[in-house]
Amino acid sequence: MTNLTFQTVTADGEGTLSATITQLVMAGWTGRDEAALWAHIEELKELGVKPPASVPVFYPLAAARMTQSDHIQVSGGGTSGEVEYFLLNQGGTLWVGTASDHTDRDLEGVSVTLSKQICDKPVSSTLWRYDDVAPHWDQMQLSAWCDFGDGEVLYQRATLDSMRAPMELVAKGFGEDGLPEGAVMFGGAPSAIGGIRAAASFRLELHDPVLGRSLGHRYTIEALDMPG
Repeated sequence: MTNLTFQTVTADGEGTLSATITQLVMAGWTGRDEAALWAHIEELKELGVKPPASVPVFYPLAAARMTQSDHIQVSGGGTSGEVEYFLLNQGGTLWVGTASDHTDRDLEGVSVTLSKQICDKPVSSTLWRYDDVAPHWDQMQLSAWCDFGDGEVLYQRATLDSMRAPMELVAKGFGEDGLPEGAVMFGGAPSAIGGIRAAASFRLELHDPVLGRSLGHRYTIEALDMPG
């Protein structure tokens, strides 16, 4: 369990939400083109990454991994971020934010769940109400920029029409009762431009072109030594 405070922006105005998060689930392999997904899974299999039993797949993680910090510490230099949207059910209302599924790539070949569990998940400090964006959900865009030493470059970009609809994911992961109170579900990540790789900093954004606004967060990564 973890407690986070968010700023909320809704059609009714702005506010503050104190959230008690009791459950964190990462949805993976959420692309709408299932044939392309399985082709990519086969490619990763050749690199030693174990294939999921089904697509999409849902990885349960510790809720305490969520953080609003602008700095995280990781073990070694083999980690990287992935921009995603997330859904939060708090107070009977469904909220939308953006986050990074920061993952240990060296551990990914051993266990995808452990590779995600070992890293903190930086999240935006602002949320939108899901009902306000649901009518134009597919038009929203996820983007990420990384600094590899020579300034920021675009690392990921996709509109949400390339991913399974959020309520479809919720139904597959949680059943007909929907996302439980206090639960967070990450919705999956776009492909990395130029391949997955480590960076000194990671900036993420969820952009709504219809309402003309964006959610975002930026954080730096400190790689700790691994003496053993």
